[in-house]
Amino acid sequence: MIINDSSLDLVFRGFQAVYTDAFADAPTFAGAPAHADKIAMKVNSSARSETYGWLGQFPQLREWVGPRHVHNLKAHKFTILNKTFENTVSVSRNDIDDDNLGVFAPVFAQMGWEARQHPERLVFGLLADGFASECYDGQAFFDTDHPVEGVDGTIRSVSNMQAGTDEPWYLLDTSRKIKPIVWQERQKYEFQSIVATSDSHVFMTDDYLYGVRARVNAGFGLWQLAYASRAPLNAENYALARAAMQSFRGDGGRVLGVQPTTLIVPPSLESPALKLLNSENAGGGETNEWKGTAEPIVTPFVLI
Repeated sequence: MIINDSSLDLVFRGFQAVYTDAFADAPTFAGAPAHADKIAMKVNSSARSETYGWLGQFPQLREWVGPRHVHNLKAHKFTILNKTFENTVSVSRNDIDDDNLGVFAPVFAQMGWEARQHPERLVFGLLADGFASECYDGQAFFDTDHPVEGVDGTIRSVSNMQAGTDEPWYLLDTSRKIKPIVWQERQKYEFQSIVATSDSHVFMTDDYLYGVRARVNAGFGLWQLAYASRAPLNAENYALARAAMQSFRGDGGRVLGVQPTTLIVPPSLESPALKLLNSENAGGGETNEWKGTAEPIVTPFVLI
């Protein structure tokens, strides 16, 4: 191949097409579906970071008696900083010169697959970190001491976790516009290249660079929409988790109406999760009352 701007542009477009096709097809690959958008609300960022002052508020309708009651969106100062991520490979000029490009197709396909799966790693990995990482109220996202103001103005502690030593599983309410996790996107995943012969890297190494770059991050949303358990995944503990979530109240003691919709488990808990949510009958032969009460999501990205 004659190396010039036109031929290098064609090479770039070819690699980009392989990357783009793999990126688009990644959610359909067996064993690697994309679920992050089910549990995370997407926020388009326009700055280095975004501060979510409204977190902690559940404005609800009330009977209009007297003047309006204005909800003050407390400035909890929970900030999510955008992070920059990259994945870069080099291709020898000699390989391009010799038209030896087909061998690189799997590399760029894998690059596209990894870019599409990257939100899965960040979003579901955040759940795994939730036992130690703080959310907007200063407590760990999954904690036994979330402060909630009661009807009389006193602060009481509310738990959104079950203690134990088993592999964690997670129950979420994903039915609302506000989700348990925030997916923040400053700049989307972009395929880029450095191929100019005047570039110092190309001049010194005789290699061309191709890569992906993005500025994104995931952060915690409302802990009231999430529950974690390290107790065994069985009907009894599942029932306790559901009841706890549905009993959550906001400041002032008003019931939030949380409805668990999604059960997230690591691969080791796939079997009990599917039996719990899909089987017609329970272990003793009686009707399985929990069938269809939540959508199961099995992902390795919640492994601790």
